[in-house]
Amino acid sequence: MPTVFDELLDRFHLYLAGVDSDLIADAVARIDWHMPSRPLEPRSLGCVRHLDRITELAPPDIRPLAQFAADHRNELRWGQTYTAADFGQAFIDNYGWLEVFGTRGHFVNDAVAAGLLILGPDIVYPDHHLIAEEIYIPLTGGTEWRMGEGDFHVREAGEVVYHASNVSHAMRTGKEPLMALYVWRGGPLAQKSTIGGAGGRG
Repeated sequence: MPTVFDELLDRFHLYLAGVDSDLIADAVARIDWHMPSRPLEPRSLGCVRHLDRITELAPPDIRPLAQFAADHRNELRWGQTYTAADFGQAFIDNYGWLEVFGTRGHFVNDAVAAGLLILGPDIVYPDHHLIAEEIYIPLTGGTEWRMGEGDFHVREAGEVVYHASNVSHAMRTGKEPLMALYVWRGGPLAQKSTIGGAGGRG
């Protein structure tokens, strides 16, 4: 009988498979979706309180995935890479991620990590970068994103945002929370982001 985690993976896969993007289609095709599960104890964080509003904001094609995360929030393992010493307590209270698969997620994958990121309202995620290349899809609109030395630009729900290896990027939310889907590949998948600028424009 399928578990909650099996259904989460299926919904995650189904959404990605419907995104009209060559970059996403390539990423989906390269993933072996028959992954072994990893037993993880549930862990909740303060950021999950935003899931109900996120579900209200999500467009119809995205809502089933957001609703599933909201309905099962207490059965999933939410994580944080930073502490209050990095960005302050307000950031920590409004930040977290759910790794669906990867080196620490609900399913084992040593080549690709993917999951969901939450940022609450009025939060700045400062410039940071990873060795891995990063693909994001905002599942809610209105958040401003910056890449390299460029300016902040509002990204709408469903847009594909690509950050090449070691290109710095930042996000800042307005009056509404952000949930974004992420896919990381080609580098250390559990690496803590390096704070500050690096690389050039992506």
